Amino acid sequence: MTKNTPPVAVEFEAEFIDALKLLFEEKIVFNQVLGLKITTITPDKVTGRIDMKPQLVGHYSHNRIHGGVISACLDALGGLACMAAIGARHMDEPPTQRLQRFSKLGTIDLRIDYLRPGISEHFELRAEVMRLGSRVASTRMEFLGADGKLLSTGAGAYIVS
Repeated sequence: MTKNTPPVAVEFEAEFIDALKLLFEEKIVFNQVLGLKITTITPDKVTGRIDMKPQLVGHYSHNRIHGGVISACLDALGGLACMAAIGARHMDEPPTQRLQRFSKLGTIDLRIDYLRPGISEHFELRAEVMRLGSRVASTRMEFLGADGKLLSTGAGAYIVS
């Protein structure tokens, strides 16, 4: 491969994406409580969404989302981004074998910056892996309002082996 040759694009199988969605949206029960849904999964970026509901209110008079909900959602999406990056690294394995690699995944460090009040009818989330090492992955995450305005950012480190 020469320097000017673009890398070959990796595309996940429907079986792998469906299994990740099942794991993330149904088997991780706390994600159900949050109402966290995956909207896209690619090897280099994942996106999600949550709808505002009364159970997520942190300040009753302003109807704004609780900071802990923002933190939990960004942490979850950072972990999902790690899963996607690990899955892309091991495309030579069948989807079921790749899914077994996530058993040791866990958060080491998490930083959230709250930039604006979380007031919206729904929220969009984005996460990407900045570096995937053999033991630790570093991620960057964003939490946006329905209007696309950036409300919070996050950075996480995850143990991956």
